[in-house]
Amino acid sequence: MSITNDQGVNLKHVKLGYNYLINNLFTLCFVPLIIVTSVHLSQTDLNDLHHVWLHLKFNLITILICFAFIVFGLTRYILTQSHPVYLVDFACFRPADHLKVPLHYFMEHSRLTGDFDESSLEFQRKILMRSGLGDETYAPEAMHLIPPRPSLAAARAEAEEVMFGALDNLFQNTKLKPKDIGILVVNCSVFSPTPSLSAMIVNKYKLRGNIKSFNLGGMGCSAGITAVDLAKDLLQVHRNTYAVVLSTEIITQNWYSGNKKSMLIPNCLFRVGCAALLLSNKSVDRRRAKYRLVHAVRTHLGADDKAFRCLYQEQDEAGKTSISLSKNLMDIAGNALKTNITSLGPLVLPINEQLLFFATLVMRKLFKADVKAYIPDFKLAFDHFCIHAGGRAVIDELEKNLQLLPCQVEASRMTLHRFGNTSSSTIWYELAYIEAKGRMRRGNKVWQIAFGSGFKCNSAVWEALQNVKPSPNGPWEDCIHKYPVEVPLIAQQHIS
Repeated sequence: MSITNDQGVNLKHVKLGYNYLINNLFTLCFVPLIIVTSVHLSQTDLNDLHHVWLHLKFNLITILICFAFIVFGLTRYILTQSHPVYLVDFACFRPADHLKVPLHYFMEHSRLTGDFDESSLEFQRKILMRSGLGDETYAPEAMHLIPPRPSLAAARAEAEEVMFGALDNLFQNTKLKPKDIGILVVNCSVFSPTPSLSAMIVNKYKLRGNIKSFNLGGMGCSAGITAVDLAKDLLQVHRNTYAVVLSTEIITQNWYSGNKKSMLIPNCLFRVGCAALLLSNKSVDRRRAKYRLVHAVRTHLGADDKAFRCLYQEQDEAGKTSISLSKNLMDIAGNALKTNITSLGPLVLPINEQLLFFATLVMRKLFKADVKAYIPDFKLAFDHFCIHAGGRAVIDELEKNLQLLPCQVEASRMTLHRFGNTSSSTIWYELAYIEAKGRMRRGNKVWQIAFGSGFKCNSAVWEALQNVKPSPNGPWEDCIHKYPVEVPLIAQQHIS
């Protein structure tokens, strides 16, 4: 995955970014006009106002036009202003210790199942060596059995454990009553039972009958930001409301017992995890909220066939189902990242960075100059980075291409090492890591970025409203003192 290749950034990607500015051009022009007019009026005296009145009272058309312009401008400004959305708190589920999967245990378990030939076992060993996962990640109960029993009942049991565990923690920390929830958004990509996961939550906590409930499926690891964006839009419409967003991936039924290499990778990387968020549009919650949502930018490359099929659920020749990963996944992710950051850049980057980026683009595209594509310095816009911990290669490439420092990808690497790829919830384990380290200060901005099937790249930008402390019962509570740790390529004998 590279965002500095010879083709540079396509001009259509620049248009996507600057569309955000054009869409708000009226507001940007009208607000300064109001300020200048207000300043001018504050400096006038009664005589000046009397002369203006004498001039205008004989010109009714001018008065009506000015009045209509002011009313129209103020009305448009008020209607287009978005209401703040606050992240009051969030909770990440931490499984029981008996569900831990050391890497050597994973390989021994795979051998004992009898499902894999020697070539497949060697392939899985190599994936684990390069994965960045440690020995304390978690697998669901059914995967610890020999042979594994990925039944529907076992998948439901995993869903109940992770979802209710995260929500219980959230409700306890925020003192929120379930009946106060007005909006519920649940995202889980592969497991989509009937009744839905959101219905399971409504039933468990006896949520009110008029709740706005949504269940997002098949949207991959970036669906957590999609869910936040949906909740944000709903909070713009329904005032004085709480929204709960729950992001998870139920992996019990996603265990692959075949020998197709591209379908074995999810076995090695995906682990148990879940995150629950409490969002609010109530002004009184600003004092206790941890963060304010600043931007949510979503990119979808699904119109391209290669991008659409690069993460694809299918059956192998033996009829066994799993997710297949394409060899060109990293290139497609790079294109999605280019599009996303080109849209996000004008919203967050200092103007000098935007001008440098645009100037080099013009020189390369219009004048065919041999100038290296300029990659904006996002370190000037953000204090913290939460890169989806999809795998070691993903973090390595974003660190290199965004020119980040090792400390800025520490949260992502340590989350991958401690919890593995927990799909859409990984970015919340990363934010919990930053909080547990005591690094989140008031006014800090954090960039969450995630990739998902389809193919999608989504970003969320949050601003800290206080010096954030970790919430009780956090996922790093009893182990944060051990991190960061070195994550070298794992020696073969450790997992053979």
